[in-house]
Amino acid sequence: MKYVILIHSNPQPWGHPTGDFLPEYQALPTEVRERLDSAFEQVMAEMRANGELVHGEALGDPAASRLYRWADGAPLAGDGPYSETKEHLAGFFLIDVESPERAEEIVARFSGPAETVELRPVMVFGGDDS
Repeated sequence: MKYVILIHSNPQPWGHPTGDFLPEYQALPTEVRERLDSAFEQVMAEMRANGELVHGEALGDPAASRLYRWADGAPLAGDGPYSETKEHLAGFFLIDVESPERAEEIVARFSGPAETVELRPVMVFGGDDS
C-alpha cells in the first residue's frame, strides 16, 4: 500500500529542515529537539532498511512557486503560493507499507511543533485508492 506523507509548514525564512526555522521548535529545550531529531532519523533509517521509503524531497520556497489555473479556456499562470493559507507544502515522502496501521505508525513520528503532517493514500491509476 502506497501513501504519501505531506509536510505542511510555514517557516520564515524558508529552509530545511523546516523545524529549525520555526519559533515553536526553536523554543523547545535542547534535549527535546535532540530527541525529536533522533526519532526522525531513526524512522528514516527504519524505513530505508525495511524498503518502505520509496522517495522523499524537500520543496523550495513557496514564494518561488507558480500556480496554473484554468481561465477562459486556457491555462493562466500566476504567482504562488496560495494566499489564503498560512501553511505551505514543505516536502513529501512516498512510502510503500504493508498496512494502513503501519503508515499511521510512521506518520505519527513525523509530526513536530508548528507543522501539520498529512497522510494520504496513493491512488492506483484505473482503480481505487490503496
